[in-house]
Amino acid sequence: MSAAVTYWCEMAWLPPGEAVESVAIEVEGRRLGEIRPGVPAPPGAVRLAGLTLPGLADCHSHAFHRALRGHTQTERGSFWTWRRQMYGVAAALDPDAYLRLATAVFAEMSLAGITCVGEFHYLHHGPGGVPYADANAMGHALVEAARRAGLRMALIDTCYLTGGIGDALQGTQLRFGDGDADRWAVRAEDLAAAYEGAEDVEIGAAIHSVRAVPPEQMHVPVEFAHRHAGPLHAHVSEQRAENEACVEAYAATPVQVLHEHGALGPRSTAVHATHLSDVDVALLGGSTTYVCMCPTTERDLADGIGPARRLLDAGAPITLGSDSHAIVDLFEEARAVELDERLATGERGHWRAAELLHAATAAGHASLGFPDAGCLVPGAWADLVSVRLDSVRTAGATRGSAAEAVVFSAAAADVHTVVSGGRRVVTDGRHVLGDVGGLLRDAVALVRD
Repeated sequence: MSAAVTYWCEMAWLPPGEAVESVAIEVEGRRLGEIRPGVPAPPGAVRLAGLTLPGLADCHSHAFHRALRGHTQTERGSFWTWRRQMYGVAAALDPDAYLRLATAVFAEMSLAGITCVGEFHYLHHGPGGVPYADANAMGHALVEAARRAGLRMALIDTCYLTGGIGDALQGTQLRFGDGDADRWAVRAEDLAAAYEGAEDVEIGAAIHSVRAVPPEQMHVPVEFAHRHAGPLHAHVSEQRAENEACVEAYAATPVQVLHEHGALGPRSTAVHATHLSDVDVALLGGSTTYVCMCPTTERDLADGIGPARRLLDAGAPITLGSDSHAIVDLFEEARAVELDERLATGERGHWRAAELLHAATAAGHASLGFPDAGCLVPGAWADLVSVRLDSVRTAGATRGSAAEAVVFSAAAADVHTVVSGGRRVVTDGRHVLGDVGGLLRDAVALVRD
């Protein structure tokens, strides 16, 4: 075990949700030790300026989508036209290229204060759907990339069987499928066995969507998640066309189909949940299913604005994800939940900064299978994220306004130090892997060329 380190924070975000000045925090290996507020800096302590938060959790990521940033903004269209370009990137990846790209993407996340990622992984096989010699080679590449970048990972292995309701997989989609849910489960069980006992990796399951998994096969990933006590995620009602097709086929909305097949509950996450009925909101809230909002992607793809406040009030905890990585900035995701609701309702003040910080930290980690993270308490994962309060965006903040300054004004660029699982991965805004911009440039060029 590594030697204990003491950090002294100018301000730290401590339970029950307030900025506290002059806080000494002991880090013992991967865990937090004693936390002492209101003390002078101990001799030899590492000083952390600004506001120190628990680690942020990015609860919905497709790492390879990062190669699309800046290349999809020159045409009109919708999610469905964007998807064609996404398939082009997916077609170009193999395990080595994916390791290189994902390492750079996860390092970008680390620079933004993210210490845990939920990777919604469906790019499983080689061209034409032919498995690699190790059928989980792509999943192993993602785990190794996260470890190199300094992140914990919930690898949400995704069951993806059809190209639309009643339609066979075709083209690049063949790389996503295992044939049927039972064969998906065989591969997923091998993946879970490979990381049994690993503290930093959680293997979960996903029903990609009602488009991609027939209802009669949904019980297989549901049972996998129950068997492993792991997270179960699903894309839900991201587009109106998805809802219309689902109602036409099953006389029920996507939420209702998932409910009828046991896929909702306190370890489940509905991603997006943008176009919901009152019944959908009640089912998600009543089952305490998490809902992961991804506002920067939802607006980039012109998907719409989900009813986040109504969902939380109904009992569904809210988490945040960067999804397609149109931008990697959990502060932007957090404030967009409030600002988008202002646009939709014409009113301000739906969310307090403390609620949005909870979504970005404790709720997010819990939804990914790490309930002992996202909070600065003894015994929790030793994740510390320090945000400048003297940048051009945050200057003028006080202790009383520090949370609001971070949530509504700060950017990922204001993160200056990140400790993830006791390992300092970002110091003075620089990642241990070096020039992350260069890593991204080279990895994206390799894929796109």
